Amino acid sequence: MIERGRRMTTQRMTVQDHIRTAFAFLDDSDREFAAGDVLQASEKLWGAASHAVIAVAESRNWNHGSHRALKNAVIRLDAERGDMLIRGYYIAAEKFRTNSEYNCMEDFEIEQDGPLVHEFVRLVTALASENGANGR
Repeated sequence: MIERGRRMTTQRMTVQDHIRTAFAFLDDSDREFAAGDVLQASEKLWGAASHAVIAVAESRNWNHGSHRALKNAVIRLDAERGDMLIRGYYIAAEKFRTNSEYNCMEDFEIEQDGPLVHEFVRLVTALASENGANGR
């Protein structure tokens, strides 16, 4: 939010802003895991994944205004690419969303699924960059 006089306005994030945010959240999650804060780290991993999806959805003018819309964007991306790994990586990210609230993941799941979310973010943001060069 940017304060201008007494009014608060919200600047719209560009595709590139969402990509930068996704990678910043990945870095934050790594630091949080190293510090032992699994809940915050999980929240940051989910944030990274969601910003990656928002970036690719924004670059394609797809709806991304709700969790359901994010999931539908992933399904569309999966169909577009013919790559079922995209959906599988997203499912791993959703586990971290749940974990950030309920602390329900086992250590081995965190170790196995964390790298999948990193790969998801790399893959999806690359697709957003291909389409979102105009920085919408």
